[in-house]
Amino acid sequence: MSLETAVMDLMKTAMKAKDDAALRGARAIKAAIIVAKTSAGAGGVLKPEDEVKLLQKLVKQRKDSLEIYEAQGRQDLAATERDEISVISRFLPQQLEGADLEAAIKAIIAEAGATSAADMGKVMGAANKQLAGKADGKSISAVVKTLLAS
Repeated sequence: MSLETAVMDLMKTAMKAKDDAALRGARAIKAAIIVAKTSAGAGGVLKPEDEVKLLQKLVKQRKDSLEIYEAQGRQDLAATERDEISVISRFLPQQLEGADLEAAIKAIIAEAGATSAADMGKVMGAANKQLAGKADGKSISAVVKTLLAS
């Protein structure tokens, strides 16, 4: 089932259940899909890897907004962002975290033969390719820095 079909199913279910949070999240995904499909060079089709990138971008935007709202004490807006993050995250593959992410990056460092922080660029390039869709760049970067510094 394509992402667009799954989102449309979620929208129908959310409308019937009067679930505003799910409906907002589904509409945001649908709007992003339409924009991506109509952009220059897309040809009206989204590849699965582009769908994952699109979803990650949506989650990142909402996390950035969430940080700002929490810093400003706007819990009402922060709650809306949290709801949308949880809805959008349903469509992302299982994310690597903690020990799993660290183990995957250790393997990448061993493959690349990296030994110091000077090799971070080489490791990040390989890690971003191998872990695309499975972890966000921010957490990959943090783990790589930690492992190469020690």
